[in-house]
Amino acid sequence: MRTRPLKVALLGCGVVGSEVARIMTTHADDLAQRIGAPVELAGVAVRRPSKVREGIDPALVTTDATALVKRGDIDVVVEVIGGIEPARTLITTAFEHGASVVSANKALLAQDGAALHAAAGEHGKDLYYEAAVAGAIPLIRPLRESLAGDKINRVMGIVNGTTNFILDKMDSTGAGYQEALDEATALGYAEADPTADVEGFDAAAKAAILAGIAFHTRVRLDDVYREGMTEVTSADFRSAKEMGCTIKLLAICERAADGASVTARVHPAMIPLTHPLASVRGAYNAVFVESDAAGQLMFYGPGAGGSPTASAVLGDLVAVCRNRLSGSTGPGESAYAALTVSPMGDVVTRYHISLDVADKPGVLAQVATVFAEHGVSIDTVRQQGKDGEASLVVVTHRALDASLSGTVEALRKLDTVRGVASIMRVEGE
Repeated sequence: MRTRPLKVALLGCGVVGSEVARIMTTHADDLAQRIGAPVELAGVAVRRPSKVREGIDPALVTTDATALVKRGDIDVVVEVIGGIEPARTLITTAFEHGASVVSANKALLAQDGAALHAAAGEHGKDLYYEAAVAGAIPLIRPLRESLAGDKINRVMGIVNGTTNFILDKMDSTGAGYQEALDEATALGYAEADPTADVEGFDAAAKAAILAGIAFHTRVRLDDVYREGMTEVTSADFRSAKEMGCTIKLLAICERAADGASVTARVHPAMIPLTHPLASVRGAYNAVFVESDAAGQLMFYGPGAGGSPTASAVLGDLVAVCRNRLSGSTGPGESAYAALTVSPMGDVVTRYHISLDVADKPGVLAQVATVFAEHGVSIDTVRQQGKDGEASLVVVTHRALDASLSGTVEALRKLDTVRGVASIMRVEGE
């Protein structure tokens, strides 16, 4: 074993960063044996240096992150501060000054992953980011290494624990959205401002990363269709149960049937109770992968939190340190396929549409005609009426999203249709 330690700079010492530092200290001997050399925490960049950080030598703490990553003796920079800047500049500066990088920054990777990979490659350094998607669940490495010889056709998963907790609570207790969100906030699962989670921004960033790796194609955050879950109601869950389904906020990345294009999207969807993702409860995450040779695989576990995310960071740290010792680098960006990223309008899926209509003869015929005129085939129809008003629930066969959008627009123009109560995609069949 080499006795000279590998030096690590830690950018950020919040919930995740403090756990990374703690594990590096308490598991130092084991990490040294696994790597082949000791690892030493050489500096910790923070915003508030006066804050007491248990287990961290105050002499290591600095507010000058730039100076820290420019030190010529740093082997690995661990970035857990999040956001776009200053993280982007600090990471590229680290590469320029000879350090490899381990990051948990999903937003930055989804927006500028190609540029960061290029910077890492230019300087012969590693960029690892297992912790950017699904916390402790090993997912990035299996996709880009274990399944590197396979053809992945679809990646579908629950990649945000906050939204899964809320939807699970609505499903299991009959609570409304706001009531379930309030409980998630009280328990610490939801932030004071939950927008990034409930509007799907967090999941969309993760979808961009997963799609890029799975399909060897550059997929940016702007390429991902995003729809939040704030409009999901108790009535939607009742309808789902009548179909033998539940509702999940899903990140879905899939290859087109002809293999020439891919799509990436995040939205609520009904999913059959028989599907493995339907049983994922609470704040847990799970990702379902479909490939040619391996078939169907599911990765499941805690998707957030200090310790789970730190576990993924430390796994990357071990891998990068091993590469450092051997003078090699791990897999970089693989974007050779350069497939077209298609818009949401090209997606084909099933739909569950709930309409408020007048309770009188001929309404169903009018609605069915609109669907037929737009090339959308109806699978089932259910109608309930009382006192001149009715609810009409239509479940379609698989149809283009663009065709369904045209259908809904035409339905709104019918004088017998009072309103479109809800539209939800049906996945996992």
